Amino acid sequence: MKKLLTILILIPVIVGCTEHVDTSARYVFQDYTVADYLQRHSQYSEFYRLTGDVRVSEVSQTTIRQLLTARGHYTVFAPTNEAIDAYLQRLCEEHVISNPDWGGFPDSTRRDSVQKLLVMSSIIDSGDNGEIIQTWDFPTAQNAEILRPNMYDRRLTVAYGDVDEIWVNGSKIDSINRDIPALNGVIHSVNSVVLSNLNTLGDYISGVVSEKKEGFYVSCLLLHAVGLRDSLSLSEDMAYRKCYLENRIKTELHDGLIPEHRYYGYTFFAETDDFWAQALGKPALDITVDDVVNWLDRNNYYPNALRNNDYRSEDNLLNQFVTYHLLPVRLPADRLVLHRNEYGYDPSLRNPTVALAEYYTTMGKRRLMKFFESAESEGVYINRFPKLDNGRRGTYHEISCDADKAGLSVGTAEAANQGNLSNAMIYPLQKLLVYDQATSDNLGKERIRFDLVTTFPEAVNNGARVGWTRIFAFPKDSEYRYLSDAWLTDESNFFVNTGGTPEQRGFVTYCGDEMASRGVTDLTLRLPPVPREGMYEMRYGITAADDNRGIFQFYWGNDRLRLPAMGIPLDLRMGGLYYDTPTGQYPSHMGWEADTDDDDYNSEVDKFLRNHGFMKGVNITAGDGVTPARTSQSQIRRIILRQWMKPDETYYIRLKSCLDYTTVYLVLDYFEYCPKEVYDNPETPEDIW
Repeated sequence: MKKLLTILILIPVIVGCTEHVDTSARYVFQDYTVADYLQRHSQYSEFYRLTGDVRVSEVSQTTIRQLLTARGHYTVFAPTNEAIDAYLQRLCEEHVISNPDWGGFPDSTRRDSVQKLLVMSSIIDSGDNGEIIQTWDFPTAQNAEILRPNMYDRRLTVAYGDVDEIWVNGSKIDSINRDIPALNGVIHSVNSVVLSNLNTLGDYISGVVSEKKEGFYVSCLLLHAVGLRDSLSLSEDMAYRKCYLENRIKTELHDGLIPEHRYYGYTFFAETDDFWAQALGKPALDITVDDVVNWLDRNNYYPNALRNNDYRSEDNLLNQFVTYHLLPVRLPADRLVLHRNEYGYDPSLRNPTVALAEYYTTMGKRRLMKFFESAESEGVYINRFPKLDNGRRGTYHEISCDADKAGLSVGTAEAANQGNLSNAMIYPLQKLLVYDQATSDNLGKERIRFDLVTTFPEAVNNGARVGWTRIFAFPKDSEYRYLSDAWLTDESNFFVNTGGTPEQRGFVTYCGDEMASRGVTDLTLRLPPVPREGMYEMRYGITAADDNRGIFQFYWGNDRLRLPAMGIPLDLRMGGLYYDTPTGQYPSHMGWEADTDDDDYNSEVDKFLRNHGFMKGVNITAGDGVTPARTSQSQIRRIILRQWMKPDETYYIRLKSCLDYTTVYLVLDYFEYCPKEVYDNPETPEDIW
């Protein structure tokens, strides 16, 4: 612990702050601001003093207290004097400081760094146009994160106990002194200091292995063996940050703001030491890497992998086993499966309804991992394949699930110094997670629909999936290549429309967000892998809403620089009934008709549409929770290719404008991989969901 705290207080003080703060235009209230409240209540006198000592950034003389006296929307987790005293006493007992007060630090730099961390971790600044965050606005999922980052640019984790108990980053909120209103914010009293965890997954692995800490010792030992510790220590791309601070990146485009940071993130699904001790029949702290490798070999896991000592190779048995436990995205508990605008979902209740699945690509050898949740599953599962009520008149709820297809229950993210790391989340597993033939076969027998935003780790890790920023834009490749799985020309303005906060509705898109490019677009994307070899149909989900959509040629293949064209260009203005152009609206003649009471007739309409490369929108998506996208002629899917694909191949898709217009959009909502046995099954036709 001493080691981790030492790392913490040596962190540079410039992290996560806005460098230029101008308070000249802010209206200053005359009474009862957040600062007033802290000053008038003696139990917060020490925290109040610290807010006057901590500056917003190295290049500004503005203090945090000055902000708290001005107009704004501040959410403050205010520690009492006793809480700060207890924190200093703990640092003293751990020999980080010589005596339990601010004079006990060995130098002023370390003291100022800790004071800045304490103050800025405790405050969320929602800006002039944002909202304060009261306890009833907190996410309801256990160990989920508050969307708005604090002033240290870290998100706080919320946990719930019995009755009315709420913790934020391990600090208990006072049951009485909470939701205290002020003119420019709200105050929640906490019984211990709220600190952002600055330790990385790499730090955690090193500490567990070197000190032989029980809990995830074996899993961390394996991560260390395959050489991932250094990669998992990455928290931010400082080269990008330097470019941003030096104004070498255009920070504002027509369609949104460029991010200030390029954070890395990881999610680690780890078998517990209890599991390993039972599986191998010896105490977890006595288990070696060789023990695990031999056990995996005896049980014939990953039969095609190499059995050698080159654990860093993606062809190695241990490497393939370990990397299937890692995702290159940091996913809090409420983001494993994002509930937002699926059919029947009520954001005020936030309870899962219809079956919903999300797919991510793992680190190392690229393989798919499926996350599934429904009203019946009672939590999120990895690689669950239940039987669904998916008929045309069905509910899309679970009917049953065979034991061998139940998947692995994802445990609650470990709290404090384990799960809520600066760059990672850790989820405990009580069963073995492997990518075996059964998993590959089950994934290869279902339609795989992936939201485009989830295919870009940088988008997910930097708040572009769901957040408070409505439009999240990406820099030009010529300035800095922000997205590792996308290549775009300078004429393309690529961005994400996040759809706003999870409570904001009306966006009839899958998962409530969409990616888009404005201008003369030439964009190439690396696609997720397919689960097994076979013939796949690839579909493209779009909202053909108005005349600002463009016409694009699609290219596809495994050689990014030489991709062959797939069919004729697609006019993305074309809906099921008509399409809009600058000169007027015209019939599309695609044969789209609204569903009737006759399902045989509805099926014939679907077949006719497919013959023209069209499909209706998905029944699972409903912007208002009750009106499926399938009912809209503008919510459609376009079949863009049918090709034989292999799981070990990397495929790319290129989308190039056919119109030389700078104002039209390429809108990207979701793609689907659909195996032939699903889309061309004479006994069980593909469902409408």
